[in-house]
Amino acid sequence: MKIAFFDSGIGGLAVLHHAMKLLPREQFIFFADEDHVPYGVKPREQVMEFVGEAFGFLVDCGVKAIVTACNTATSVAVKEMRQRYDIPIIGMEPAAKRALDLDGEHRVLVVATPITVSGQKMRILIEHVDKEHLVDLLPLPRLVEFAERMEFRSKEVAGYLKEQLASYDFSKYSALVLGCTHFNYFKDTFRELLPENVHFVDGNEGTVRELVRQLKARNALEDHPMSVEYFYSGRKVEAPSELARLQSYMKRLDEMYFLP
Repeated sequence: MKIAFFDSGIGGLAVLHHAMKLLPREQFIFFADEDHVPYGVKPREQVMEFVGEAFGFLVDCGVKAIVTACNTATSVAVKEMRQRYDIPIIGMEPAAKRALDLDGEHRVLVVATPITVSGQKMRILIEHVDKEHLVDLLPLPRLVEFAERMEFRSKEVAGYLKEQLASYDFSKYSALVLGCTHFNYFKDTFRELLPENVHFVDGNEGTVRELVRQLKARNALEDHPMSVEYFYSGRKVEAPSELARLQSYMKRLDEMYFLP
């Protein structure tokens, strides 16, 4: 049986990319809801509807687990999906706790989509882990748009990030939490704008570690030649040009993987 990775767009490839390194003998499905991306600026009710349709499709495919490789979808819909389906459903949440655990004295900036930043799940998370009030939140919705059109390195991207980050004194910060999977494609631009004392933290490692834990608990890890099937909003991706596009994203993630 296959493991599904679901995202509103291609950001979730960052989580699949990490899983492929840790689970090289598993088979995967990647579902990008390209018809409805981006989720982060849409009403919560609409996002719930989109996620419900995607999960219904993936469960009908017979997958053994679904990784919701999207912070926005996790904040809106994972609780409901877990009530609907009796398979492991692993969500994403901004790794604010991990960032605080790594330092605990300096400030942490969490960047995410507007719906994640303003959501109840984020509020509860911050209340729980940020006892010293060190966490700041910043929505960066345009990064999703840039990522979806494969615009990773441009004057417009750099200008947008420079403008959004201008008001922060990063000598007081220890970490930038990438609270949207789309943001992993921009580590090099972030790195150029941030001092060396600010490190990247994301939820990919913890999410995949939880996936492995739950599959082990169900004795559901398998030993197959690795394979990946890609779907755009339920349509299997078979065109060579689109498969090449997806491989370009994976190559970009290889380049970003070891940036500190």
